[in-house]
Amino acid sequence: MAAVLELIAGSYEQIAFGYQVNTDGEEWTAKANFTHHAHTASISAAAASERFVVTGSKDETIQLYDMKKKTEHGALLHHDGTITCLEFYGSSHLLSGGEDGLICVWSTKKWECLKSIKAHHGHVTSLSVHPSGKLALSVGTDKTLRTWNLINGRSAFIKNIKQNAHIVRWSPDGDKYVAVVNDKVNIYDLETASVTGTVTNPKRISSVKFLNNSILAVAGDDEIVRFCDLGKEKWVCEFKAHETRVKAVDSFVMEDYCVLELESPTLLGEVNTTARLTCLAVWKPSSVQQTAEEPASEATTSEELAQELSKKKRVRIVAEEVVLEDESKPKKKKKGGGK
Repeated sequence: MAAVLELIAGSYEQIAFGYQVNTDGEEWTAKANFTHHAHTASISAAAASERFVVTGSKDETIQLYDMKKKTEHGALLHHDGTITCLEFYGSSHLLSGGEDGLICVWSTKKWECLKSIKAHHGHVTSLSVHPSGKLALSVGTDKTLRTWNLINGRSAFIKNIKQNAHIVRWSPDGDKYVAVVNDKVNIYDLETASVTGTVTNPKRISSVKFLNNSILAVAGDDEIVRFCDLGKEKWVCEFKAHETRVKAVDSFVMEDYCVLELESPTLLGEVNTTARLTCLAVWKPSSVQQTAEEPASEATTSEELAQELSKKKRVRIVAEEVVLEDESKPKKKKKGGGK
């Protein structure tokens, strides 16, 4: 049975492209589903959940699309400056970062801004949410890598780095993360918050994506996409993906496909948009099955954060605060009708 799959791409020309992909057969075909002049400036970021797709732009807005209803869903206006990064946590929350130094946490239920965090003294260049939803990482032009407690919206700790990192990503298991500085991928251990290894790409890196907990796909200012084994700190596969530099790389899981060995992948299909693409997202209606399992209290060291991540609690975000609920304890019934 063919999977429901849609590719969303943003462009310098301010247009968002949507392509429905037919995954039947050995060669996949992409059919144009929509083109939308979404912004008044170039599109800088895109992200997808199981229902929504969002695009961010230099015009300071985030545009929403309901993929199930195939309709526009409005715009989010809070940032003052270019939207630099967007990431969903499950289907319940969206995080956005911008040149104004802010990280905003949005509820996808009513699209309210639940938290607005002054994250960096310069631009926020990248952010990443831990698989548990308890923590987020961010990097900015103030040469810092910051860990955020998403329960209280406060900084857990700050690590000064010598250069501006422009990409940060958690691994799928959440036991490590990578920060990219120009052509280098620095690998960090969660418990020690220290660099355990560094891999250097031949060109400046523009995009990275974890394929599993140890293999990282790396794309940059040449036509080659490379796979890196982070444990061995070496390149294990590479292939020519485009005729010019690669701006973005993404991945998704399909039940009928399994990687048996790291050989050069086979091209399944391609489409020419005739535009200069800047960002990419893959929409699958059942691609996100995470539960909001949370919190980190007042942990201030990497060891304390690692201990907090092992706790089994749920989080519920309400208005301007995050309320922690321990589901192991029964709720007490209130007496009478008053407070």
